[in-house]
Amino acid sequence: MVDGYGELSLFIDGQWLGGDGRETSAVRNPATGAVLGHLPHATRADLDHALDSSKRAFGIWRRTSAYDRAKILRRTAELLRDRRDRIATKLTMEQGKPFFEAQYELNSSADYFEWFAEEGRRAYGRVVPARREGVQQLVKREPIGPVAAFSPWNFPAITPTRKIAAALAAGCSVIIKPGEECPATALEIAKALEEAGLPPGVLNVVFGDPAEISSRLIASPITRKVSFTGSVPVGRHLSRVAGQALKPISLELGGHAPVIVCSDANVELAATVLAAGKFRGTGQICLSPTRILVDRSIYEKFLELFVRATLALKIGNGLEEGTNVGPLSNERRLKAIEELVSNARNEGARVVAGGEPVVGPGLFYKPTILAEVPSSARIMHEEPFGPIAVVQPFDSLDDAIEESNRLPYGLAAYAFTESARTAIRIGNEFEAGMIGINHTNMIVCELPFGGVKDSGHGSEGGAEGIQSYLVNKFISQV
Repeated sequence: MVDGYGELSLFIDGQWLGGDGRETSAVRNPATGAVLGHLPHATRADLDHALDSSKRAFGIWRRTSAYDRAKILRRTAELLRDRRDRIATKLTMEQGKPFFEAQYELNSSADYFEWFAEEGRRAYGRVVPARREGVQQLVKREPIGPVAAFSPWNFPAITPTRKIAAALAAGCSVIIKPGEECPATALEIAKALEEAGLPPGVLNVVFGDPAEISSRLIASPITRKVSFTGSVPVGRHLSRVAGQALKPISLELGGHAPVIVCSDANVELAATVLAAGKFRGTGQICLSPTRILVDRSIYEKFLELFVRATLALKIGNGLEEGTNVGPLSNERRLKAIEELVSNARNEGARVVAGGEPVVGPGLFYKPTILAEVPSSARIMHEEPFGPIAVVQPFDSLDDAIEESNRLPYGLAAYAFTESARTAIRIGNEFEAGMIGINHTNMIVCELPFGGVKDSGHGSEGGAEGIQSYLVNKFISQV
C-alpha cells in the first residue's frame, strides 16, 4: 500500500470488507506504474448480501422524510469539501488527471449532493380536480426501488455521485459498481455518506468482474432500476439484459463530439479553449471535442494557433505543479491511441503535433493533432477517448452541419461564432444532447447531462436527473 492511498475494500450493508478469502486485483498509478493497493472482488455471496441489504434498507429509506434525507446529503457535501484535497490526491494517484482537475471534480461532486438534497424535497405530486363531487384524485411521486448502478474510471467522483445522489434523494437504495481502476475515490464518497448518517444497506459499493456483477444485479428481482455510464457496446448489452428483465435503464454512452469554427469566430479564443478542452483529462472524456471543422478561410490560422496552444501544455504526473495533461489511465487506452494514430497515418493523415508516446515510465502519450484526415481512417468513425484531435476544413456551413451529424453518436457538440443567427441555427440543427457555443465547460449540477442517438437516453443532473428514480402512483378516493 502506498502512503496516502489507504486500504481498499467492499462496502456492503454498512460493513467494510477486505481481501481475506476474496480474489484481488492490483490498482496502479498510471503515471508511475507503482502498485497503489489491492482491490477485493465481490463473491457471489457478497453480491447476494448486497442485494438483500439493499432490499431491506429500501424499506427504511423510502419511509425517511425527504427533509431528513436532504440533511444527510447536505452533510455529505460538507464532508467532501472538507476532505477535498486528501481525496483529490487519491483520485490523481489512481486516475492520473492533474490535481487541479481532481479538486474541481470533488467540488462538483459536493455540488451534486447539495443539488439533489433540494430536488428530493421538491419531487412533488399533484391534486387533479375530479369530474364528480366527493372524489379526491392524487398523483404521488414515489421512489422506484433498489437501483443497480455502474460507473467508469474516467470521472471516479462525479459519475458515481450523479447516480448515488439522485437515487438517494428520490428515496431509493443503491448498489454501485465503480471502475476497478479507480476504486478509492468512490469508497471515500461512501465513507462520507456513512459518517453523514446514511443507514446501513442504503448504499453498497462492490467491485469485481463486470459481466458477472451486472448480470447478477440486473437479473435479481430486487433490482428495480439500472443506470450505466460507459461504452456503446456494453450499453447495448446491458440494455438487452435489462429489457429481458423488464427493468428501466438510463444510459450515458460514448461520444465523438464535433466542433464547428465559423469564419466570424474569435479564432484565438477558439484555439485556446479547444486545446484546453480537448486535452483535459487526457481526452478521456465522453464530451471531449474531437472532430474540429474549421471554415476554410481561417483554417490555416486556426491550425497554427491550435498547435501552438497544444504544444504549450505541460505533460506529467498529475501531482506535479503545473501539469496540464496526465497519463492515460490504463494500458488498454494507450494501445488504442497508438493504433488509431498509426491507422490515420497509413490512410494519409498529416500529423501536425504529437503522434507518439512519451519516453519513460508511465502511460503518457503526447497530445496529438491530425489534419486532413481521410474519411476511411478509423478515427473519423470511432471514439478515440484519448488525446487525439482531428482538424478538417469546410467550405459551407451546410457541409459542416452534415458532417457533424454524420455519426451515430449524439452526446455533445460545440461551435464558435460571433453571429447570433448562426449560433441559433447550429443549436437547432446539431443532433446532440448537450451543445456549447463559444465554450466547452457547460456541465454543472443544475443542468441535465445526457445524449441522444447511440450516446444513450435519460439525463443525469438538473431537475431531470431525479425523474428516472421516481414512479407515479395515482390514488382516487371517494
